[in-house]
Amino acid sequence: MSERITGAEALVRGLVAEGVDILFGYPGGVVLPIYDAIYDAEGLRHILVRHEQGAVHAADGYARVTGKPGVALVTSGPGATNTVTGIANAYMDSIPLVVITGQVATSVIGTDAFQESDITGITLPITKHNYLLKDAREVPEVIKEAFHIATTGRPGPVLIDMPVDVSKGEVDFVYPASVNLPGYKPTYRGHAKQIKQAANLIAKARKPLLYVGGGVLASGASKEIKELAELMQLPVTSTLMGKGAFPEDHHLAIGMPGMHGAKYTNYSITETDLLIGVGVRFDDRVTGKLAAFASKAKVIHVDIDPAEIGKNKPVDVPIVGDAKNVVAALVAELRKTGAEPRTDAWMRAIDDWRNRFPLHYHKESATIMPQRVVERIDELTAGRETIICTEVGQNQMWAMQFHKALEPRSWVSSGGLGTMGFGFPAAIGAQAGRPDALVIDIAGDGSFQMVSQELATAKIHNLPVKVVILNNGFLGMVRQWQELFYGKRYSESVLPQDCPDFVKLAEAYGCFGVRATKPEDVDQALEAAFAFDGPAIVDCRVEAEECVFPMVAPGGSIDEMLGGIPGCPVSEMLDDELLEEVWE
Repeated sequence: MSERITGAEALVRGLVAEGVDILFGYPGGVVLPIYDAIYDAEGLRHILVRHEQGAVHAADGYARVTGKPGVALVTSGPGATNTVTGIANAYMDSIPLVVITGQVATSVIGTDAFQESDITGITLPITKHNYLLKDAREVPEVIKEAFHIATTGRPGPVLIDMPVDVSKGEVDFVYPASVNLPGYKPTYRGHAKQIKQAANLIAKARKPLLYVGGGVLASGASKEIKELAELMQLPVTSTLMGKGAFPEDHHLAIGMPGMHGAKYTNYSITETDLLIGVGVRFDDRVTGKLAAFASKAKVIHVDIDPAEIGKNKPVDVPIVGDAKNVVAALVAELRKTGAEPRTDAWMRAIDDWRNRFPLHYHKESATIMPQRVVERIDELTAGRETIICTEVGQNQMWAMQFHKALEPRSWVSSGGLGTMGFGFPAAIGAQAGRPDALVIDIAGDGSFQMVSQELATAKIHNLPVKVVILNNGFLGMVRQWQELFYGKRYSESVLPQDCPDFVKLAEAYGCFGVRATKPEDVDQALEAAFAFDGPAIVDCRVEAEECVFPMVAPGGSIDEMLGGIPGCPVSEMLDDELLEEVWE
């Protein structure tokens, strides 16, 4: 039986019907009917942020750690345009979001009315789909479709633009049980013939490499990936987006590939004879010079988005389908044929590289080394349910290199867009979604200052996020590039370490602040912040001109790394005995 209610009430009821429990938002004039409906909504918690971009990043972080779609609500005009960076970030990283923007009345759309912006036009290239509602009767069906599109196939953000008169209009509310989208039918099961071809290549390979990305996490395929890796003893390299998809304390885990990947990881890609990409897009930060990337390998590529397969790297066996289903089918086929691992010598070769070319830093430094801070975070949180978020820049790469993610959905970082200011609001969303976890944002002093006002959000909503600032007094990655490629001409990349005073800033918001200036201060500062029952900042004054190494220069091949052995053929880096056995 239907009930006559307003479009705003229909929107809120639709959100509740979709299982939405937390909404991140910021009110304004044209969304007041929606906020009025929220006032009486049961089971729907609204978290008021301090900037609309923060709302979308928080919804993004919530989605990454829970696997559920994140939802943000903002007003029209500048409220809507302030969401653009967050939407683009989610789009690049394939994160399921539903972003609801208010809009001026339908009668004045196109007249440059007060706080009008064409947000559907603006976000067309960065949403999976978007809607401009014209009538309250559309609301239930559009809500149902939006959540279906955001969460199925390759996930992504969907935007609903809701004019104020649509919010005030009336609808006989009946929430649909299903959607009817004839043109939208993602492929979930891989083609049987291609799965057999892939299994045959894996069974024969002597130097295979499993290359996993965010698609593995999106599909919930971590268990299947581990089963495949252990069955065939495949070394596993995980992208920035795939971190946590395979436990990084496992012997088969060989770290992140690409621009700041470990030497042993990039050497392994250079010499592999079979690259098995699952839920990856062969991003330029991974591949470097495409012609040299895995140039000796046949390539299997598994992805639910057919547009990604062959886009950057030619593929020998393309498999369109959901990673969880396809990898499970690969395992079943390999078991059926009785395939056995042939990678013993290959793993010993990788271990030889791993032993001789480990990630390293100056551990006896009299100043705080940023890498050591990351290591101590891991050591001090061992055994706890911990989620690590990052900002973007050097802090992100040090966290990627020196933090070991052991569980899926325990790592939150901006991948494709590389959004400074993402980590802290994302950590707030992660904490809201997983209240029992210890959520830590490993931050840079530059990134954190873009969003520090969200300390109010964390404090007022009792979200005890911990922010560990690797404060080097620079825009660190910009400075690193200026050092390496611009003759140390530090043009506009200096950020004085005492402006602001992060401890006083924390205290101004009613949070806890502590500073570490010497290596011996680090443990006590971290422990105090982690023990504090509320949001906390740890200001770590780290080595100012430390660089992230290894590093592949722009346009370079990934086997030629600054901090590696540029120009040295990989084959010359193996002991003679291993060389003979692996390349025989």
